[in-house]
Amino acid sequence: MLTGRGSGPVELDPGVFQRYARVLRSLHQRGHELVVVCGGGRPARYFIAVGRELGAPPRLLDLLGVKATHVNALLLMAALGEDADQSRVYQRASDFDRAPEGKILVGGGFRPGSSTDYRAAIFAGRVGAQLVVNATDVDGVYTRNPKIHGDAVKLERLTYGELEDIVRENTHQYPGEYGLFDLKGVRRLAKLAIPLVVVDGRDPQEIARAVEGGHRGSTVTP
Repeated sequence: MLTGRGSGPVELDPGVFQRYARVLRSLHQRGHELVVVCGGGRPARYFIAVGRELGAPPRLLDLLGVKATHVNALLLMAALGEDADQSRVYQRASDFDRAPEGKILVGGGFRPGSSTDYRAAIFAGRVGAQLVVNATDVDGVYTRNPKIHGDAVKLERLTYGELEDIVRENTHQYPGEYGLFDLKGVRRLAKLAIPLVVVDGRDPQEIARAVEGGHRGSTVTP
C-alpha cells in the first residue's frame, strides 16, 4: 500500500514511504529481523495499462510490473536510510548469501510470471522467517471481495486450504492484479508452514501489530 490503488497517473507521496519507514525502523530497533518485499502498486498498474494499449505481450507487461517493484523498493530504501541495506534490491534467494547483518533487507520482483507474493514466500523460506505479513488494501481476508459483495464475511482465522479456495474463486491472476495473494505464494507458505497475517496496509501500524500482537486483520495457518 505504499503507492495506493488505481491505474491513473502516478503521484507518489514521500510521506507514505516515511510512515512505513518509521514503523519498520521501530520494529528493527526492537530486535526484529526484517525482509520487506515491495509490490508494484499503482505505478505497476499504470505502466501495465499503457503497455497493454501499446499491444505489449503478457511477458513484457509482467516485466513492466517487475521494474516498478524495484523503483518502489529503492524509494523505501531511501526512506529507511542507514537502517536498510543500500547495496541491492533483493530478488533471488541467493542474494541473501551476501546480506549484511543488522540491516533491513528490501526486495522486489524477479522475473515475469512470478509475483512479489511468491517472492515473499521464497524469501521467508530462505531466511527461516517465523511470520509473513501482507499489507494490502483491505483489513483482512473475506469470504468474497468486500468491495463488491456486501454480504462478504471477514475471517479472523483460516487455514491455507481455505485461503486457496477463496483466492481461486474470487480473484484473477494476471500481470498487475494477483488478487488477495498469489496462488503460488499461498501454496509455498503452506508447504513451509509459516503463518501469514493479512492486514490493512493503509495503516502502517497494523504491520507492527501483526508482528507484536493486537492486529485487526486475518491470520492464516497450516
